[in-house]
Amino acid sequence: MSEFLNAVIEAWAATSYTEIVAVVFGLIYIILAAKENIWCWPAGFIGTGTSIYLFWDGSLYMESALNVYYLLMAIFGWWQWQYGSATKTALKIRSLVLKEHLIILVLITALSLISGYFLSTKTDAALPYLDSFTTWSAVITTWMVARKILENWLYWIAINCASIYLYLERGFALYAVLFALYVVIAFFGYRQWRYTVRHAN
Repeated sequence: MSEFLNAVIEAWAATSYTEIVAVVFGLIYIILAAKENIWCWPAGFIGTGTSIYLFWDGSLYMESALNVYYLLMAIFGWWQWQYGSATKTALKIRSLVLKEHLIILVLITALSLISGYFLSTKTDAALPYLDSFTTWSAVITTWMVARKILENWLYWIAINCASIYLYLERGFALYAVLFALYVVIAFFGYRQWRYTVRHAN
């Protein structure tokens, strides 16, 4: 137990202020998103803005690029949650059909293999295939959040578990802890959104 505590203390001492800001606002984002609170998007904007440099410096180029995308999606999500319905009013939560899930899974696999191969042969990227998988999965799943797709939370559980390993390998201990919390919050987010759907009908 003492060895674990020492490891945590050492990891905290090595944590940059940039990572702390990114983690705090990332946590605020997902908690608000789970509550279907539109203020999740400004929090996400701040958190991802600070993450771009953090991951580039850690040679996780796909993760860095992903946070540029998150920055844009924070704006898109803010707009969609207010005016994204067919009648230009607030979106309601909906589910995908099986065919849509299959398309998403094939797309994630293909994009991950292509970018993973490129990164492994053309750059010094760390864990290129895993980095690619978490990146492309998150790209598509973030769009699902912006469009209020119920199953986004189930996708996030899988993505966050993979991300924990990725961040531990690159020494981002605080980020790994954050994503462990994300797994738990995603579970409750799914329950909350499903509850909302069931009681809206």
